[in-house]
Amino acid sequence: MKTALLFGSSGLVGGHLLNQLIKETNYSKIKLFVRSVPEISDPKVEIIKTDFNNLENHKEDIKGDVCFFCIGTTKKNSPDKNDYRGVELDIPKEIAKIAKLNLVNSFVFVSALYANPKSSGDYVRFKGLVEEELKKLKFPKLGIMRPSFLIGNRKEKRASETIGIFVFKLLSPLLLGPLKKMKPIHSETVAQAMIRSASENLEKNIFESNEIAELVLN
Repeated sequence: MKTALLFGSSGLVGGHLLNQLIKETNYSKIKLFVRSVPEISDPKVEIIKTDFNNLENHKEDIKGDVCFFCIGTTKKNSPDKNDYRGVELDIPKEIAKIAKLNLVNSFVFVSALYANPKSSGDYVRFKGLVEEELKKLKFPKLGIMRPSFLIGNRKEKRASETIGIFVFKLLSPLLLGPLKKMKPIHSETVAQAMIRSASENLEKNIFESNEIAELVLN
């Protein structure tokens, strides 16, 4: 029986991931690392109120079999450049390093479409830099998910993303070949793929949006 470490359980993908992990018989414990304590009561769930500015204080907590990382923010929610960088780059890198030191076997990370460490845009550059760090750490099992527009019921509505999803849904039949990865994907599908990538020996470890969907169907 496995112990899952889950960062970002209140988000769109993380919420589905938590629900699925609770149902998964392979996991006997789910450690939730959170800023504020959620209203959840399940014998499998251990809630760890986390100081993300002092992650070294949680070294003994970041122990288990699989680390699922779904934390993300927006520039609207984190207008300070340092705060934004902290959430998107510094925190995932530090958690990954601690997990590796604690011999966590698998690390599964929600990245982004077109993640690139050399990009001029902060969002995809930071995701790309985290990906590079994860590769360097050489986890025995690594899963990197690069979803396109995420479909699901957000607590916070984002007008630009809603419009983008609508447009790309209309265009989906035309998104062929290398453009297939731009098709919108349901957040629940991403969560299912994350669990599968952690439990199976797959030939690859980076999954574009269309490959995430295929991973769940196969």
